[in-house]
Amino acid sequence: MHMSDTWFREDFEHTGSSIGFRLTRKLDQVQSPFQKIEIYETTDWGNLMVIDGAVMLTTRDNFLYHEMMSHPALFTHPAPESVVIIGGGDCGTLREVLRHPGVRRAVQCDIDEQVTRMAEKYFPELCESNGDARAELLFDDGIAYMKNCAAGSLDVVIVDSTDPVGPAEGLFNRAFYESCLKALKPGGILVQQSESPLALVELMKDMRQAMRDAGFGAMKTLPFPQPCYPTGWWSCTLARKGEEGFDTFRSDDAAARPFATRYYTADVHRGALATPPYLAEALGD
Repeated sequence: MHMSDTWFREDFEHTGSSIGFRLTRKLDQVQSPFQKIEIYETTDWGNLMVIDGAVMLTTRDNFLYHEMMSHPALFTHPAPESVVIIGGGDCGTLREVLRHPGVRRAVQCDIDEQVTRMAEKYFPELCESNGDARAELLFDDGIAYMKNCAAGSLDVVIVDSTDPVGPAEGLFNRAFYESCLKALKPGGILVQQSESPLALVELMKDMRQAMRDAGFGAMKTLPFPQPCYPTGWWSCTLARKGEEGFDTFRSDDAAARPFATRYYTADVHRGALATPPYLAEALGD
């Protein structure tokens, strides 16, 4: 992290790059039991949330991430009713999940309540579904939550975590994925934010191998733009309990979705399934 009077810049030593935002002022800061959370007002990107020096989201571009973390999986599953989000304290993914009328229950389990409290104050639009009767917000250890989930009780698990360091470190390994597999019904889908498909391919390969070792069958990594994250290009990886793949989805339902989106469409979903050659070669797809 690098600060001047007018700019916040996050340097990524391992990628040899950085991303910055021009600031108007600092709005708030809190040190939770787990991490330091800062909120800034920017000149062009709305509000900016930073956790332990790393950019988490901006008002302007968070829709890209939240829509791609939720809609591809939910429109791939034949009838998703029970969804768990591990992490996701800003509540944006929860909001997108609850746009699906077929979802009967959505649990969000984030270890740090302060992330949600800051989101409610500075990103209220992301929290507009927090009062939905189908939503349950828990502030607890997501690893323990998944370990204790009833076997075969979930349709979709979304791991909306920070990078695999600190509180999120245990969310990228075989033991955690085994818990997710056990909790999913046959054909259930795991979604994991999977970092930059340009600069962090090795991490992505390790993560996918851990999913495979845990017993997941088919998997698919979907790249999408995300200007505020390292390299500006991000991804989520979908993994299935069973051998059914991800080449088909409920495209008619996606096209006729009864809610507005800013990035996701059936055509965008279809396009995201077309893995770039270099990435397909690296991942063995």
